[in-house]
Amino acid sequence: MARTRLQKRRLAGGQLTSEPEPGDEFSRVLDRVLLGGGPSSSLRPVRVSSAVDEVSDRLLTAIAVGDFLPGERLPAERELTGLLHVSRPTVREAVARLQVLGVVEIRRGRSGGAFVRDSWTESSGDAVRRTLLPRWAEFEQLFDLRGLVEGMVAATAARRRRPEDLEPMREALTAHLAARTPREEQAADSAFHLAICAATHNPQIARLSRELLTRISLGFPVEPWGRGERSHHERAGHGHAELYEAVAAGEPERAEGIAREHFMISAEMIRDVLARVRGAESH
Repeated sequence: MARTRLQKRRLAGGQLTSEPEPGDEFSRVLDRVLLGGGPSSSLRPVRVSSAVDEVSDRLLTAIAVGDFLPGERLPAERELTGLLHVSRPTVREAVARLQVLGVVEIRRGRSGGAFVRDSWTESSGDAVRRTLLPRWAEFEQLFDLRGLVEGMVAATAARRRRPEDLEPMREALTAHLAARTPREEQAADSAFHLAICAATHNPQIARLSRELLTRISLGFPVEPWGRGERSHHERAGHGHAELYEAVAAGEPERAEGIAREHFMISAEMIRDVLARVRGAESH
């Protein structure tokens, strides 16, 4: 019922002012996954005046934490409407705002779209504050929960992996180590973790993993990648190699520990962005 009321208010003028019903947020996450519901894109409560404000803030913050990297095309308008549960005019106006701010450029034609120009502008700090600060305690809880869940995913993969499950992991690992750009690294990272999820042979586990990724990534099922720092790339590559070895060797406890530590990299990237915002406030 709480979700129904929120959706009705969204439709009435595009306002996003509803408060969530009291309750355990993580229980709702599990319920959505186990009962077959789609992932939530909402970061309630977001205290902004309109749906366009929320979407533009969300996109600015997603770019700042590295969900979408410079040179990368944002999801198509139709896909964004599905991910964020807003109208196409809302998405169109929000993307137009990013264009005015110089964050994206619009390219026409069959291979066109909105392409990220820069990960940070003067407007990014305000958007990050409005998007992250009101729910920072919940984000920290989600980081903790994700570490626990991804540890379980890795342990399950180590117990259940079949010989044919290892090849996609090796291919993704090789691609990650050979990557020359942050976008290539991000794509290989995603392929590697999808292969780990597939090795559990339980689609519900894979859905839960994707749900938690979507929640920490502001409604987009994309791993945050910061600004493409080499230190993060090296840590991720080392973690992938260790995790592959543990899964291939059928060592669930070792795989669980490696995965829990590995997924803290994304949390650190988002913390770094928030620290940058707070540092700017103090000057």
